[in-house]
Amino acid sequence: MAVGEVMRMEVPTGGDLTVSSPDLHVLAVDDSIVDRKVIERLLRISSCKVTTVESGTRALQYLGLDGNTGASDLKDLKVNLIVTDYSMPGLTGYDLLKKIKESSTFREIPVVIMSSENILTRIEQCLKEGAEDFLLKPVKLADATNSNIPIRAASKLAVKSLTKKIYNKGDSLAIDSCTICLEEFKNGVNVVELPCGHEFDDACIAHWFETDHFCPLCRFELPREHH
Repeated sequence: MAVGEVMRMEVPTGGDLTVSSPDLHVLAVDDSIVDRKVIERLLRISSCKVTTVESGTRALQYLGLDGNTGASDLKDLKVNLIVTDYSMPGLTGYDLLKKIKESSTFREIPVVIMSSENILTRIEQCLKEGAEDFLLKPVKLADATNSNIPIRAASKLAVKSLTKKIYNKGDSLAIDSCTICLEEFKNGVNVVELPCGHEFDDACIAHWFETDHFCPLCRFELPREHH
């Protein structure tokens, strides 16, 4: 099932709420900041409210399943769909799935597992435990295209024409780290400079522009891809 199909999926909330509803709240869990931002971008294209956390442990804390949150603290918490990466340090997506399905409060919420590894036994294990679906990463633009969601990707020609440079420590860059992945630039990596002057890791900004056409920092607009 493509991401777009998951987005259109009806969820058990007692009403006619679908994933394209602005009232729908999605919890996205991934230890990769780049993947979190891509998933968040795709879901917000569908007008969903999105909360992102960086680990299964933080997801349990947010849901109040860590043992430190009282029932009264959860009375206003409403989550309609949980999307989580499988491979994360500490608590895996599979472990998180089991915790959610053991909860009387959240067991009916659909959980979608994502992974970059196509391992059949892993997929079967998650589906048997109650996962709604298992998606292979990276999430591609085509996943959103299949559901007729408006695409806001940057033009491939515009991305290809961006200024690239090889980073060497001591260069006169405005910053020494990528503000998407938060990693410091290492000697020899490709750095992309946008027309607005902001600089990013080549792989990070390429991934970003698959689902958006604005600079992550200042919202400078690149030409959009037309389909």
